[in-house]
Amino acid sequence: MMDASSVAQMITVLIIFVAVLALTYYVTKWIAKYQQVSNSGNNMEIMETMRISANKYLQIVRVSDKYLVLCVCKDTVTLLCELDEGKYIPPVKENAKAPDFSKELEKFSKRFMKK
Repeated sequence: MMDASSVAQMITVLIIFVAVLALTYYVTKWIAKYQQVSNSGNNMEIMETMRISANKYLQIVRVSDKYLVLCVCKDTVTLLCELDEGKYIPPVKENAKAPDFSKELEKFSKRFMKK
């Protein structure tokens, strides 16, 4: 059977694990906000990205009042064409909220408990 010191160690490890999870969650949110602020600009914006293969992407980028289609590879970026401003319809951006960590953890734990 487990004695009191083993139970105390297990509870301590569990508390440390939960603390590390919480710290990871808040640091990730902080980094996301920092990157969003540092990457925001008035004259340039990545409008859409489509993955072609493991390290190749097509991107539509707005630069001032022009829309450019770029092929972004591991080591190169190639301009494919310029889109007519009247023909390109930018996607509607919804204010996406960060997922609620407790709800995501609950969904995961339900899936884990079923197995």
